[in-house]
Parts: sequence; structure tokens; C-alpha cells
Amino acid sequence: MVKLQSDFYLDEDVTKIARLLLGKNLMVRCGNQVSGGTIVETEAYSGAVDKASHAYKNKLTERTRIMFETGGRAYVYLCYGIHHLFNVVTNKEGFPDAVLIRALQPLDPPVTSNHSYRNKTGEQVPLTNGPGKLSKALGIDLKHNGMDLRGENIWIEDTGHPVSKNNIVYSKRIGVDYAGDDAKLDWRFYLKDNQWISKK
Repeated sequence: MVKLQSDFYLDEDVTKIARLLLGKNLMVRCGNQVSGGTIVETEAYSGAVDKASHAYKNKLTERTRIMFETGGRAYVYLCYGIHHLFNVVTNKEGFPDAVLIRALQPLDPPVTSNHSYRNKTGEQVPLTNGPGKLSKALGIDLKHNGMDLRGENIWIEDTGHPVSKNNIVYSKRIGVDYAGDDAKLDWRFYLKDNQWISKK
């Protein structure tokens, strides 16, 4: 596997990057252990012009500062004071675009056993089919915020198997009803018929 390099993240079209991230592997190192999975669901956020973005109207705060840096870094924030959500910063410096990673499919075989557990009835419960769940499963939290995605702690790999456009579903983003007309944009992308997506 080859780590994605800078030119991948610098494309000006955040929706294109969100689609191209499908099928890539997100990997995280914790000590001597590496865990990860294949990206199967993403959402695009187009910085200054997107009412659903944290950086709408170029809003620069301590939280959004990382979004204004050169693409290829991790943007991790705490949602509702509970869930850490992992985003990929894209575009050139000064253009605060980002892609939320919403769901992963565990590698087969999984690198670790953190991706699922069995409940009392013995049923396997998925732990990476949602943005907060996948961060918890992989140990992603605020310490990863701002990290270079070409480094040794958290990175994205090209599997060499690009996803066909026919296998990608476009839909509205989840939980952004406050964004008015921008909430109607089909900027959520996921793999068709994949059992690990967060919501059909």
C-alpha cells in the first residue's frame, strides 16, 4: 500500500476528493499496534461558501484554524462533547475545505479486533459504521488534530483499486438541516450496497 501524497489533497474540488477517498484505507498507529479500515462513506464541506461548514464565511476560530492550513492534515473535533469526528483537510492554504469520514469497513482480516464485538445474544455489533464510532474504535481523538496525514501516526493508503462511479451513491448530508439550501446538496457519498455505511 502507498500513502496518499500532497497532490491528492490539494485538489480544489472537495466533492471530488470525497468521492476519491472511497475505497482508500485509513490507518492509525497506537504504540506498536496499527488498526484501520476501508473508507466506505464520506461527506464534503466546502469551507467559506457552505453553510454546513464550521468555516462558513471564512470563520477563523481556534477550532477551525486547522481547516485553513494546506490540505493533507487531520481535522478532529469533539461533537456534542462526546464524539470525536475525523475529517481530512483539503485544498490549498487559506481555503477551508474538509471531508468528514463517516464510516469504515474493517480490513479482512482486521488489523485488530477493535472493529466489532458480540452482544449478549452472540450477534456481532459493528463499531465503525458511524463517524463517532469509527474514531472510538481506532483511538482517534483530539491528539490527532492537525497531524500530517503522510506521517507515521495516522495516514490514508491507496489500495490500488479505484471505485467505479457506478458503485457510488450520492445523497444529502446527515444532521445539517440548519444549513438551509446547502442542506439539500448531495455531498454525501457511500459505496453502493455496503453493509458498513452509517445510514441508508
